[in-house]
Amino acid sequence: MVRVLTYGGIVQSVETPDRDGRTGGVAVGFGCLAEYLECPGPYLGALVGRFANRIAGGSFTLDGRTYAPVRNAGPHSLHGGERGFDKRVWDARPVAYGVRLSRVSPDGEEGFPGRVEVSAAYTLQEGGALRIAYRAVTDAPTVVNLTNHTYWSLGSGGPYELRLAAGAVTAVSGDGIPTGEQCAVAGSRFDFRAARVLGGGYDHNFVLDKGVTDEPEVVGELYDPGSGRLVTVATTEPGVQLYTPDGFDGVALETQHFPDSPNRPEFPPVVLRPGEVFESATVYGFGVRRA
Repeated sequence: MVRVLTYGGIVQSVETPDRDGRTGGVAVGFGCLAEYLECPGPYLGALVGRFANRIAGGSFTLDGRTYAPVRNAGPHSLHGGERGFDKRVWDARPVAYGVRLSRVSPDGEEGFPGRVEVSAAYTLQEGGALRIAYRAVTDAPTVVNLTNHTYWSLGSGGPYELRLAAGAVTAVSGDGIPTGEQCAVAGSRFDFRAARVLGGGYDHNFVLDKGVTDEPEVVGELYDPGSGRLVTVATTEPGVQLYTPDGFDGVALETQHFPDSPNRPEFPPVVLRPGEVFESATVYGFGVRRA
């Protein structure tokens, strides 16, 4: 079972069985809307945009014009600004096996250019997988980077095992801003190409080996030996932000384009222009491992 809120496009809960057949929640969430309003900082389960992750200095230049997204993380813009997509109420319409959320982000919202019509369809797939499919169009050149910020907590409290098909990470400065360098993971604590125990203290963008794809490809798996539960991640996106805040029982795997891409022409492009369609999809699969 999956519950989604119109406020923030939040995935409030996902329930799956463990290896003994006991059903329980695997997505970290609050019990009521008031709690999300009182504690917005973790972005629990939220739909994040207009630009997920960081934009350095709260500034970028597009077609010779400089724009200033709201700075809400020190000198930087994070997850769309002070009132990003995660703090907006979305229209909801039923679709086959799910719901489609949509809204219009007006020109200038949180400092971003262009009137953007955006939707996110949450649907259950065969076998119980959750697919989130994003779509956006604009009336003026802008930047778009959308993700979901669910934290996965698989039942035993960890430690979990992680596998990610990523041979590099984007190097960052002390405040999480990319330097432009992509560092090979081999021999480092970032090497999850083969499944291994995941610790805390990660907030890094992993460069997926597959790059941008038209259809979601499986890029990772989070496994809890204690409960037997596992979550697989398939995406069309070129990156995954692995976020494991210290002292918090939850792992975020945010499929995305790279942080600060509007200021990094060497990164996969995030510019959306009139007449173009932004489309992206991520599928979270759920299963158990007996041993």
